[in-house]
Amino acid sequence: MPTSSEFIELCRSQIALLTQAMGASLSVIYLTEELVESSQARLMPIAAYPDNAVALERSSRLALPAAADSPEIDAIPATGITQPRQLVLPLIHEELVFGLLVTERDDRPWTTWERSQVERIADTLSLACVMDQRAQWLDQSQQQHRSRQSQQHDVLDNLLHQLKSPLTALRTFGKLLVKKLQAGDPNREIAGSILRESDRLQELLQQFDEAIDLDSVDVLAEDASLVGRPIPLLPAGVLTTSNLELMPCSVSEILLPLIETAEAIAQEKGLLIKTEIPNFLPLVSANPGAVREVLSNLIDNALKYTPSGGEVHIRAREHGDRVRIWITDTGYGIPPEDLERLFERHYRGAQAKGDIPGTGLGLAIARRLIEQMHGSIQVFSPLKNEGWITEDDQPPKQGTSFLVELLMVKA
Repeated sequence: MPTSSEFIELCRSQIALLTQAMGASLSVIYLTEELVESSQARLMPIAAYPDNAVALERSSRLALPAAADSPEIDAIPATGITQPRQLVLPLIHEELVFGLLVTERDDRPWTTWERSQVERIADTLSLACVMDQRAQWLDQSQQQHRSRQSQQHDVLDNLLHQLKSPLTALRTFGKLLVKKLQAGDPNREIAGSILRESDRLQELLQQFDEAIDLDSVDVLAEDASLVGRPIPLLPAGVLTTSNLELMPCSVSEILLPLIETAEAIAQEKGLLIKTEIPNFLPLVSANPGAVREVLSNLIDNALKYTPSGGEVHIRAREHGDRVRIWITDTGYGIPPEDLERLFERHYRGAQAKGDIPGTGLGLAIARRLIEQMHGSIQVFSPLKNEGWITEDDQPPKQGTSFLVELLMVKA
């Protein structure tokens, strides 16, 4: 790894100290340089007094531990070499040799105290060399990291650009279907669901584009007043409670479109969906986009982890000062050891070994959103009886129930 200009300047200052304060007539600092073709290393001079050519010619006649032209690092003794008027001290840190400090005085030999001072200089150079190499390694790692980030940004940019075209076509087809189908046609609801979900996808893609905008990150780094400002997430502005606007919301109005979409997916997978949504539920204090994100994620999970022939039950009801929403399925269930960590980011537990894809982010985001709306979310596996709609029937012994509670709007 190349030596920095700051370290070379430090070496020159230490050589000047040896010359001016201690009367050294010759000083050379060598560092090891690894050879590509072998495991050995050779010594390369990086600073010298007097002029490099003169110092190197004179130092070649000193009692170096190997040949003057290419002294091998394996031959350097750990204790250094001392003759009456010369010192050859290794630069060592934690038993690793980095190079040599060679110094000579013409007029008198070195005293014991002077030798100890030169050894301190060698120790200082050793430590500085370690710090210099670590700093350069860190800088190199950061450059590689920035390069990878830039490449990832380019890939994501390309993917986002390519997704926008088919999404625009999908929205256009949805609009055309809605216009062509008559009001009583059951397919009109399916077309409306296509249009609604494509609009949602467009919003998410726009926010995702903002979240990976490196220019925005650079602005945050340059402007101290912007540090701490949240990068948009999905849905937008949900990183802190102050950014999540709460308002009176109808759980029924949010749930019904999600159920329409879920029924289409369930029909394709051979699942049965049962719902119990009262016509007149009290309004809750929440954020519509956040509630939609949470319930959509829970319903999607129930559909995804329930095998063909199973059931998914969706129930909402008033309970004290809250509205309870149950999402219950007869799927594979969750192992007891996974329940405590289920809401951790990127944690998938036993599901990570299965064939069903996932990122382990949905439930972590759901809990974060619910907490910001002063609600709660719980999971039960095997499923909770209260989440089972047909109470006369004995519910299955396997499956999962998610319970979401939201505060009702105060009168």
